[in-house]
Amino acid sequence: MSLINVANMVVLDNPAPFRNPFQFEITFECLQELQEDLEWKVVYVGSAENSDHDQMLDEILVGPVPVGVNKFILQADSPNATGIPAKDLLGVTVVLVTCSYKEKEFVRVGYYVNNEYIDESYDPESGPPPSPLDMTKVVRTILADKPRVTRFPISWTGMEEEAPPPQEEVEEDEVVENEEDEEEEGDDDNDMEHDESDKIMDMEMEEDTPISQDITNIMISNE
Repeated sequence: MSLINVANMVVLDNPAPFRNPFQFEITFECLQELQEDLEWKVVYVGSAENSDHDQMLDEILVGPVPVGVNKFILQADSPNATGIPAKDLLGVTVVLVTCSYKEKEFVRVGYYVNNEYIDESYDPESGPPPSPLDMTKVVRTILADKPRVTRFPISWTGMEEEAPPPQEEVEEDEVVENEEDEEEEGDDDNDMEHDESDKIMDMEMEEDTPISQDITNIMISNE
């Protein structure tokens, strides 16, 4: 049984300029006192073809975690555009929010992200936007109403038998809710679920992914 249940995740500031930070309001329930902190990560998938372009946007330790319902806002800087292949700057990609305990990931929430070039003088039918791309004119839209939640069984006490492989026990559902009063987008803008995005949504996070930011501790209290 999982000792941490993510009850809700709200995407804030959406849509937003590409350079704005990502913000997620996370509500979770702790069923039992934990010996260690929870580790939350935000990862941006820079390319569906090469995981080397994935960027760790933030990594924080949350704790000590009180028993009961807890809420906090996880904020992460926008990705470094220079680390993303030019052909992947626009269009559909994925942002992942994960949580681990004792270095074992037990939940992952994935969102499709659409980056669109917005300029009144630009006509999409005339061809691609001018290069180099002016990132101040790129708008990021997260498909907040269709998150993909994956759970992994782990040992919470360290005294249990080794948990079975995630691929055999992965459970997926959509318990995460989108932000209220979110404006509806056209069908064309929200039709983001294509083969490449599904592939990168299913991918396993590389354990040796370089961490570009120091881990910081934050305190949370019962709601």
